[in-house]
Amino acid sequence: MTDPRLDRRFPDAAAMEAAALRRMPGFVRDYVEGGIGPEDAAARNIAELRAVRLMPRYLVADSVPDTKVTVAGAVWSAPFAVAPLGLGGLIWPGCEPVIARATAAAGIGHVLSTYATTAMETIAPLAGPGGWFQLYPPADPGMEADMIARARAAGYPGIMVTVDIPGATRRRRDMRSGLVVPPRIGPRMLAEIAVRPAWAFGMAGRGIPDFENFSRYYPRGGGLDAAAEFLGRMMTGHITPDRLARIRAAWPGKLIVKGVLSVADADLALSLGADGIVVSNHGGRQLDAAPTAPQVLPGIRARLGEGALILADGGVRSGLDMARMVALGADAVLVGRPFLHAAAALGARGPGHLIAVLRAELETAMVQLGCARLTDLRGCFWRGEDG
Repeated sequence: MTDPRLDRRFPDAAAMEAAALRRMPGFVRDYVEGGIGPEDAAARNIAELRAVRLMPRYLVADSVPDTKVTVAGAVWSAPFAVAPLGLGGLIWPGCEPVIARATAAAGIGHVLSTYATTAMETIAPLAGPGGWFQLYPPADPGMEADMIARARAAGYPGIMVTVDIPGATRRRRDMRSGLVVPPRIGPRMLAEIAVRPAWAFGMAGRGIPDFENFSRYYPRGGGLDAAAEFLGRMMTGHITPDRLARIRAAWPGKLIVKGVLSVADADLALSLGADGIVVSNHGGRQLDAAPTAPQVLPGIRARLGEGALILADGGVRSGLDMARMVALGADAVLVGRPFLHAAAALGARGPGHLIAVLRAELETAMVQLGCARLTDLRGCFWRGEDG
């Protein structure tokens, strides 16, 4: 249930986003909101999802919507999880543990990014049984094996292998702002920080955040330049079928492949032992000409059948958007930027409020559509036919 007092100020994710962007320094805002190139893909993710129409049925029996879903053996209270969010501690100070605790309390999923600023060992007990680790496989096999072993020792039931970052990208906003990886704060950034006191005070005492999942592998004594060169060298290259098969053999738990847009890749991922896929164009941040999840989801679902586990992301900003994705063929969705907005707008209360809002919106949509269960949403996708 949502908090009426918070609802008055923050009735939806859009209100949290507007407040968050006012509190973030410019270079942080650009990193969160930006896509790649002209940012057409990021805009289409939202526009094409909102263009999906659903046909309501009103002459049906009354029922309380059941939003529970089983994902890779785990039961979530609602069909969404926090997407892997890189650089969380820079976007809003201390937000990563706060988000993990909120998801555990709500009984939904949580996926920690390899590029998080809080170590996987710290987040695992906070996220609870719904917590997964997202793996960007490094180029060094020994480092890859160690990260997999760490995820297993930390107690994660599953990993999400992201395959859609084969090389470095050119994101205009970050190039203009001077944001690099790992972050280095220059004079322009200091000026932007000075006019955002809430962010500055939150960061005080924490220092510039680091990628804690990587820090043990950095060259010793090399400083930020050496760390940046190391990450650029380690985190490149396609995930070949042989490489994915090696990861599958090394990981004893559940494994989902993230970044699938084609039927061919979906088929291949499952044939190599993946337990499911995430249909995603990486938030429009990798290839500006990539299709969106709403464009390809129906075809992938038709190919894989109803028994396959399919998640999706990109542009989800409401519970209605979740209903749209499920109607198109997803079992559940990942939600990214809105969780950063919620933490920035409301602090520790933000992620929990966002979860309550999204769930309430989903339940409202299901009631209006006459759907008692999530699987009923499949029949609501309207293609323009009568009836």
